[in-house]
Amino acid sequence: MKKLEKTQKTKERILAAALSEFGSKSYDAASVNSICKTAQIPKGLIYHNFKGKDELYLLCVQTCYEELTAALKAQSFEIRDAKEGLQNILMIRQRFFQENPGYANIFFNAMLQPPKHLTEELAQLRKGIDEYFNQCYLAILDCLRLRDGITREAALEYFLAVSEMFNGYFQKKAEQNGNYRELIQDHEGQLSVILDIMLYGIAKEPAGSSCQEGSGEVK
Repeated sequence: MKKLEKTQKTKERILAAALSEFGSKSYDAASVNSICKTAQIPKGLIYHNFKGKDELYLLCVQTCYEELTAALKAQSFEIRDAKEGLQNILMIRQRFFQENPGYANIFFNAMLQPPKHLTEELAQLRKGIDEYFNQCYLAILDCLRLRDGITREAALEYFLAVSEMFNGYFQKKAEQNGNYRELIQDHEGQLSVILDIMLYGIAKEPAGSSCQEGSGEVK
């Protein structure tokens, strides 16, 4: 086996072990020692091929984003109805996480409990998948009659702002909740509801009637 091939195979073994480690633990709980044990590779060989834990973690996050984007694109469909289109996107995403729990752990850890010293690097890695979702959201918005004065670009900005607040809410929950799997399920379960509310609002158009008697009163 040529030296270049051997080096590549060694890197693949290390990456597979790192994906297993970060796919089952948080960034803080994961360790290079554990990756060495899983890959059955001396620590010196890991540091010969990678700079250390941070580089391996970022490579795992990048792999996760690439695999998720590929899964979404592989299930391409034409968005003709906003509600149905949104449901299809979320269904494909949720199926991907169900079939790949390791990637789910990496994805949500990077989003809800990111290592603070890698914030900029993680933001750079997200650009590709964020751009894909932005294009999906714009296609969904194109299926709607927007209110007068609201452009699709302004609607997208609102969409993204609410999504950030939603994720921020779950970041706080992540700091308090010890059951991370339940937190992920809760996040995905509520996400579709939140996005639906963003599209259609929480109140019906007024029909000329005032609040029911005894309601709407502030004391």
